[in-house]
Amino acid sequence: MLPLEDNYGDIIGKAMRGLGVSDADLSRSAGVTVDEVRAARRGEYAPAAAPRLAKALRLNPAALAASGAQSWHPHAANLLGVHQLTTPYGGGMTVNCYVIWDPATGDAALFDTGTQPAAVLKFLDTKKLALRFIFLTHSHGDHIDCLPQLQIATGAPAYINQHGDIGGVSVFDWGAAFPLGALTVATRQTTGHAADGTTFTVGGLEKTVAVVGDALFAGSMGGGLVSYHEALALNLRHIYSLPDDTLLCPGHGPLTTVALEKQHNPFYQPS
Repeated sequence: MLPLEDNYGDIIGKAMRGLGVSDADLSRSAGVTVDEVRAARRGEYAPAAAPRLAKALRLNPAALAASGAQSWHPHAANLLGVHQLTTPYGGGMTVNCYVIWDPATGDAALFDTGTQPAAVLKFLDTKKLALRFIFLTHSHGDHIDCLPQLQIATGAPAYINQHGDIGGVSVFDWGAAFPLGALTVATRQTTGHAADGTTFTVGGLEKTVAVVGDALFAGSMGGGLVSYHEALALNLRHIYSLPDDTLLCPGHGPLTTVALEKQHNPFYQPS
């Protein structure tokens, strides 16, 4: 079982950076001491301070408390036609990529690349799948690490949103769709973490699947490196609007669902 990508302190830190508030700012607005703010950023959960921090940071108090108490972990069921591959990246980090295929035809697509091309190629060979596409959620290095090797080994064309800048990769505009056997891969704009951030929705399996990259993690989200507010708004519009049983496939951490994130993600802000 993969651990959650972010802990209580990570969530507090991402919200602070996104809102542009300092330790002193948060201390004043939440009515807690600076030392309590710093302890929270270190991941130290204080049940009395957490609701005040949540309100000041516009986070869901119950979801933030569950993160602090480490009382929740997603249990999303595996789905035929979807396989998560988790590979190491850097010091102690991991990154996910996904093979999704039409079980009737064996036509497959790879979403992001991971860091170990041999693992991807072995899975494709074991399942007798034909790789038709490589789709990239965004152009950050951990998500495209072994793209050249996989392009050479498979001959599959790679695609990224037109705001990405990678040599030898075709581009699309958000709203584009691709046939994959009897499945359909559609594209949605989920920028904010990255200027080319894309969520790919796959229709035609037992449930809708959404490969979200770093737009959203189980119980958290990617940092708003481009725009925190844009990330929140587009996640609400293009991820949380999907059916509740949609299987969400993040770039880091475990699988989850829309329903689970509506209940447990501190950054979820319904209109």
